[in-house]
Amino acid sequence: MIVGSGRKKLQQVDVLILGAGAAGLFCGSRAAQRGRSVLVLDHSRKPAEKIRISGGGRCNFTNLETEPKRFLSDNPHFAKSALARYTPWDFCALMAEHDLTWHEKTLGQLFCDQKSSAVIEMLLKELADAGGRLLLETEIDSIDPAEDGFIAQTSIGQVQAGSVIIATGGLSIPKIGATGFAYDIAKQFGHEIVTPRAALVPMTFTDDHHQAFASLSGVSLPVEGHAETGPGFVENLLFTHRGLSGPTVLQISSYWHQSESIAIDLLPGSNALDLLKVAKANTPRQTMGQFLSDLFPARFADYFASVIGVPSKMKLAELSNQKMELISKTLKDWSLKPAGTEGWRTAEVTAGGIATDALSSQTMESKLQPGLYFIGECVDVTGWLGGYTFQWAWASAAAAAEVA
Repeated sequence: MIVGSGRKKLQQVDVLILGAGAAGLFCGSRAAQRGRSVLVLDHSRKPAEKIRISGGGRCNFTNLETEPKRFLSDNPHFAKSALARYTPWDFCALMAEHDLTWHEKTLGQLFCDQKSSAVIEMLLKELADAGGRLLLETEIDSIDPAEDGFIAQTSIGQVQAGSVIIATGGLSIPKIGATGFAYDIAKQFGHEIVTPRAALVPMTFTDDHHQAFASLSGVSLPVEGHAETGPGFVENLLFTHRGLSGPTVLQISSYWHQSESIAIDLLPGSNALDLLKVAKANTPRQTMGQFLSDLFPARFADYFASVIGVPSKMKLAELSNQKMELISKTLKDWSLKPAGTEGWRTAEVTAGGIATDALSSQTMESKLQPGLYFIGECVDVTGWLGGYTFQWAWASAAAAAEVA
């Protein structure tokens, strides 16, 4: 049975789950299906708010191209076990059981054809049907080890639990209830924290680029973006009033660190120097502005002419070989140094988190405190944009639910 908020003393439960997001709800239903008595607590008024707002309200619930290398972690091998044992197709099968349908948008991203609320309702029904309970608007004051597990002091009284699973997420999007609770509990029991940082987040600029990018707000370009470390991402870049956004920028933000530069290839898959040489040979009277306008939206073409220091009215015939090489280099490797990011307010996920060296990759259980588990976004495993973070939520939750 799922119940709302209340104030009554609870008896002992087998599994206490803190956090009613994607990982917490899913873990609760899986553990309850094993015959465990399960209680899920959350301080928020509504469950699974990140699911509700994801994918433009359609919930990008997984990615068919899921593999460990598409996750960031200080230990890149940690996620392998859980991801291998609970796959995107496993979650698709669960969706199908509830008559939910989906479609692939791009790059393996699966979106629910119904609203995001349908996915939340599915998770709640799974929990209820298995006999799990959910209490919202419930504060957790403390968790302490006891002879037979743990004692949690909460706003609805004392809860005794054999196992405690922390699924309270990271710091991203505080307006929907994100807190550092998981890190506090982890530190209490001796775990190290990989410094959390905002990830999958737009980048901001305070130098001359700020005004220029604001004037380009709304312009979108297909590019390949790189941070100083990490892979390149070929998707769209979007200019905003504060700086840069779009899928490419969100992806590289997860790998970016303060004071580092990013590199943008404005012509992914093309040889910029060859394009210039061919254009100069075939249409020598074409202006630089015309050449750029054939490649990019007009507003960006005008701006980029100033970036490369070539008047828009200069004819291609007037370009020296050296100048063409400099232009092509900038087209293929436009270096920018962001001032920062928009931070937790708009970050889709949290990079960093509870260090994995003291967690079991098989079960997500603490190696320092038996019976204590950490799952989902609070762990130092961060997925790429496009459903990967949800797949980690499902996979890590399934791993813990098998044994908790």
